[in-house]
Amino acid sequence: MPPPKRSPIWQALAAHHRAARGSHLRDLLADAKRTRALTFSHDGLHLDLSKNRMTAETLDLLLALARERGVEDRRRALFAGETVNETEDRAALHMALRAQAKDGFKAQGTPVGRAVADTLARMAALTREIETGQRRGATGKRFTDVVNIGIGGSDLGPRMVCGALGPARHLTPHFVANVDAADIQDVLARLDPATTLFVVSSKTFTTQETLANAETAKRWLTRALGKRAVAAHFVAVTRNIDGATGFGLAEDNLFPIWDWVGGRYSVWSAIGLPIALAFGMPTFRALLKGARTMDRHFLETPLEKNLPVLLAMAGIWNRNFEGIAGHAVLPYDQRLGDLPIYLQQLEMESNGKSIDRDGQPVAQATAPVIFGQAGTIGQHAFYQLLHQGTDKVSSDFIAAAQGPDGPGPAKDGGGHRDKLLANFLAQPAALALGRDAGPGVPPHQTFPGNRPSTTILLDRLDPHHLGLLLALYEHKVFVQGVVWNVNSFDQFGVELGKELAAPLVDALAGGTTPRGLDPSTKALLTRVRKLRGGKKPGAKR
Repeated sequence: MPPPKRSPIWQALAAHHRAARGSHLRDLLADAKRTRALTFSHDGLHLDLSKNRMTAETLDLLLALARERGVEDRRRALFAGETVNETEDRAALHMALRAQAKDGFKAQGTPVGRAVADTLARMAALTREIETGQRRGATGKRFTDVVNIGIGGSDLGPRMVCGALGPARHLTPHFVANVDAADIQDVLARLDPATTLFVVSSKTFTTQETLANAETAKRWLTRALGKRAVAAHFVAVTRNIDGATGFGLAEDNLFPIWDWVGGRYSVWSAIGLPIALAFGMPTFRALLKGARTMDRHFLETPLEKNLPVLLAMAGIWNRNFEGIAGHAVLPYDQRLGDLPIYLQQLEMESNGKSIDRDGQPVAQATAPVIFGQAGTIGQHAFYQLLHQGTDKVSSDFIAAAQGPDGPGPAKDGGGHRDKLLANFLAQPAALALGRDAGPGVPPHQTFPGNRPSTTILLDRLDPHHLGLLLALYEHKVFVQGVVWNVNSFDQFGVELGKELAAPLVDALAGGTTPRGLDPSTKALLTRVRKLRGGKKPGAKR
């Protein structure tokens, strides 16, 4: 496929952008008809693109670009289970994890529905046994806590969802990801071995950080309860049966994960087991149902009303035509505080690529830098730069109209939700409109405005709407990858640093210096060894 910049539609968009260079959002927002034309809804999720510096004509051109780049054909291939992850020769079929039997998903021609249904049934059985006390720890005590040991997609998804759903109703969830021992030590210090269940999540069961933490948890447990306790207190999500059984797990305690499920798309699989254990299987199924609703919308809805496509193309406009390199994710709900971190992985690991699907350097900018924090906390941190900085940053503002109290006035006793939502409404308006100098307004209190943002409003924050929201972003990332012609489903960029770290582990433990170290790294290794009281490592000959 030729680079996007060579297409006539791309050139038409560039010309359209040049013609509108002097436009300001305060003028564009004066047109109520334009706002209506750039506002869309599906199943309690509302998308307002009107605070982006674009018009209905811009959107028409962007959708023409999506068609030209083959979004509809690639969407069909994705849902058909074809090999859309070419570098790893895999399908990317995470939608099958939240499907119904009638959807008939196949991965590269092999039906997958039965395997998914069987895994969900096993998850339901485990959660039911633990909730009822039928399954207990090695001493006969009921489980009270679950510790998820994983990293990347095996950590960020369940961690974020558990935080979003509020206080747990069953087991209290905890998460360990960092190989820094402080992470697991701080978690274990709060727990009782007799009432703690561990979920080790690693597709390969070879991930360095996860195995190091799993071994530490195993030592902690066996010191207190003996080696036989491992079988009662550990389960795993993996495709490496031999590795997991070698660790001491019974096959009955292993849950599958498939090659056609990427880590950052895996929260819908048995990787989501901590969610089910904390909130119950009906809650987990409601999350899946919400995501499936967005899947069907993405697959079946024309591009003009298709929320993931519209969100993606607004991002293309800001990244490639407005030249904006940073994008802030700003959830105005404390329970969505981990959403920016989750989307960092989803977007930057998926589309942070400089080589396209044809093996050529990309001809245009790809994924922006994603950052963010829950509002209103971020307002007292980095919003200064958003409003008055020298570089424009685009933003997604996300909130739920209804709080935990449901419809009607908030009952929080201090007007918390009203204050929260007032800021959610005010901040994107301020970014768009700005404020000029005038009587009583010195230069340092002026705001240029014209800073683009998208608003996503949920009817409420519950499992169904959370599933909608997460699937919206998954499909947005896919569409942008198609337009940029990158493979959104591999992640080779995470490998080189791991390869270089492996021999350094041995060197730090007293081994010899690896060959080929650059002078800076070699000097730092020597300094670290000296500061830790070790001997200077010798060089390999």
